[in-house]
Amino acid sequence: MTKVMEKNHTQPVQMHTEERNPGLPFNTKYFDAININRSAIERRVSTLGGRRSVKKEFQAAWLLKAISMIDLTTLAGDDTRGNVMRLCEKAKNPVRADIILSLGMQDANLTTGAVCVYHNLIPFAKDALKGTSIPIAAVSTGFPAGKISLEDKITEIKKSVAAGAKEIDIVISRDLVLESKWKELYDEIKLCRAACGDAHMKTILATGEIPTYTKVAKASWVAMMAGSDFIKTSTGKESVNATLAVSLVMIRCIRDYYELTGVKVGYKPAGGIQKAKQALDYLILLKEELGNDWLTPELFRFGASSLLGDIERQLEHFVTGRYSAGFRHPMA
Repeated sequence: MTKVMEKNHTQPVQMHTEERNPGLPFNTKYFDAININRSAIERRVSTLGGRRSVKKEFQAAWLLKAISMIDLTTLAGDDTRGNVMRLCEKAKNPVRADIILSLGMQDANLTTGAVCVYHNLIPFAKDALKGTSIPIAAVSTGFPAGKISLEDKITEIKKSVAAGAKEIDIVISRDLVLESKWKELYDEIKLCRAACGDAHMKTILATGEIPTYTKVAKASWVAMMAGSDFIKTSTGKESVNATLAVSLVMIRCIRDYYELTGVKVGYKPAGGIQKAKQALDYLILLKEELGNDWLTPELFRFGASSLLGDIERQLEHFVTGRYSAGFRHPMA
């Protein structure tokens, strides 16, 4: 029996214990001088793929950690109660029992970081997750385009929280970023944060629709100043979603915000992260830029639906030495 628990030092944790981000009064002095060098950012992330990756039991330990930081997501137009119930069962038991036993992780209570669904499906997720500490994350504020009134955004957030969501993923009004209306963006996010109450708020920037890294950085700062608990790349519905380059920009903003305030803001790349190797690249980048403190479900999440299947497949390969067919690792 292979045991990897010793190398997976941090056990999965779903209860938030990090200090909430109280935000800062709006002041452009924090981001006025930002000017991101695109070529430097892209050179930095290009080095990740050329390195030797972690191997064997070390890779298995990192992949188990990655599972604990997945927001297991279904955001399809044909979602039903059955889809959500199966997704929640997978969140509770993300890896086949025989693989978990072979890894010596049967007592680790491994789960995904959260389950992410549309507002109307929260009651089904709540019922399926009863008796667990897995939080429900709800996409809100007119997801994915955000083209509804601010009043309707606030109403939708409050309804999701009342229905049982412990985390709210909001979408910003992209036009405010495109037109550099930073004070209006700050006010919008701050009102959304107030509507969330005790629920943690992840602010989606939709970076694939923001034309420059400089604007991505400024939007990240405004979101954190307004009290966001997490900043998130994408809805998963844009033509370009999470990338390592845009992640580096946002992660460094998080680092600068922490150095200024002492408050740790979380990070969530979402969309297009489907392979275990991709997940490792993101975790390595996070570790190198922010350190071990951010390698926890409290401060880092993957927004993903198919990633878990590939991670499970890689773990089976570690245990057996063989790759199995994808259908042996269904999403749910």
